[in-house]
Amino acid sequence: MSTALLGVSALAAVLPPATAFAAVTATINGATAYQTITGFGASEAFGEAQTVMNAPAATQQQVLSLLYSPSSGAGLTILRNEISADAGDTIEPNAPSSPSATPAYVPLSSINSDQGQLWFAQQIKADYGITNVFADAWSAPAFMKTNDSAINGGTLCGVPGASCSSGDWRQAYANYLVQYAKDYAAAGVPLSYVGPENEANFAPSYDSMLLTPAQTANVIDVLGPTLAASGLSTQVECCATEGWDTAQQYAAAIEADPTANSYTPLFTSHGYSEAPDSPLTGWTKPAWQSEWFDYTTSSWDTAWDDGTPSSGITWAQNIYNGLANANLNAFLYWWGSSPASVSDDNGNLIQINGSTVLTSARLWAFANYSDFIRPGAVRIGATSSNSAVELTAYKNTNGTVAIVALNTATSADPITYSVSGTGTPNGATVTPYLTNASNDTAAQTPATVSGGAFSATIPARSLVTY
Repeated sequence: MSTALLGVSALAAVLPPATAFAAVTATINGATAYQTITGFGASEAFGEAQTVMNAPAATQQQVLSLLYSPSSGAGLTILRNEISADAGDTIEPNAPSSPSATPAYVPLSSINSDQGQLWFAQQIKADYGITNVFADAWSAPAFMKTNDSAINGGTLCGVPGASCSSGDWRQAYANYLVQYAKDYAAAGVPLSYVGPENEANFAPSYDSMLLTPAQTANVIDVLGPTLAASGLSTQVECCATEGWDTAQQYAAAIEADPTANSYTPLFTSHGYSEAPDSPLTGWTKPAWQSEWFDYTTSSWDTAWDDGTPSSGITWAQNIYNGLANANLNAFLYWWGSSPASVSDDNGNLIQINGSTVLTSARLWAFANYSDFIRPGAVRIGATSSNSAVELTAYKNTNGTVAIVALNTATSADPITYSVSGTGTPNGATVTPYLTNASNDTAAQTPATVSGGAFSATIPARSLVTY
């Protein structure tokens, strides 16, 4: 790839076909700066990491490379863990006699390396230098909740409006989350963040816990100081909300609570009930989209552009909207990998089918962002004369620039890119990398910067990286 300029061009299947326009011009302005990008990622929760851990060595390496290698895969840089409350998978399987009694924690090694998640985190750190691992609890342990169960909702005993005969378990829950973080730090993988909840507005028949926005802030009032006093570098993140609509409610509750607000440097949300397409009102700190996939397509979809919400081109559009319109600092898919037996709902980027590893076009949509927009990159000014070509651009910490252009037209568009304020010299070579129905980030004929500009053609309904 070019050492002076990198770029990405993508098309969006979710938009209606548009007419191509001639002589499109694009302006990239390094003097205008927006949010800093933390990265892109996925999860291996609910035993998916264990699937990889138990696979043959060759399959392990293929999965890890496809997800985390910036040269042969998607170049992801973030891993999200599940802090399990399930019997056999939790570090606190037995209830102490009271909330203040000393708990009997079990080591991660006794719960299959935390369902394989610790092993997975250690591998990507050793092989690809990935150190941004964070964890969310879908539920507190059953004995800490009003329904005495890890599933079907229930609320943490002790928060306002949730009293239990067993007592107030808020501090014990905070201690439990901190212990999980301590275990990871001791294993050589310090967690960047821990979160106390996941989609706390509804109660499905899997690990879940109901907390209102006000109750969430109250939990952080306890967790924040406890984590800060632990000596760990790990911080609090919240709230893994269901979508951008509920995100606004939980963010507002944290902002209204001075203690919770001071201990929450990061807000996380998902994209299910509403996609992230605008900044959270009032929230001035980083925000991540930390889980999202399309569960409406009934069979595993590998296509680039088949008109479904699971196609690669759709996810190029989703990532663009999150970064450009919601000012997200990070964008994550649900699972990075999963076996064929559980991947019919497209919750994964790659599928493990025995010793065969299959890729979806969604993986390559992520690759054309994550491979070139590296942690610490700053989004900079980018405009297009053609409304069918939607642009974002980023300056990396090493001085390279990535240009992301989403072309919604049904025919190729020639574009002249004018680049200023980025440090890109005349004579710099830019090599296009094409992703479409027949190519996965394949190098194309280079272009050259001359007079502060270069020209390139975006093929119809494709993703091109310069």
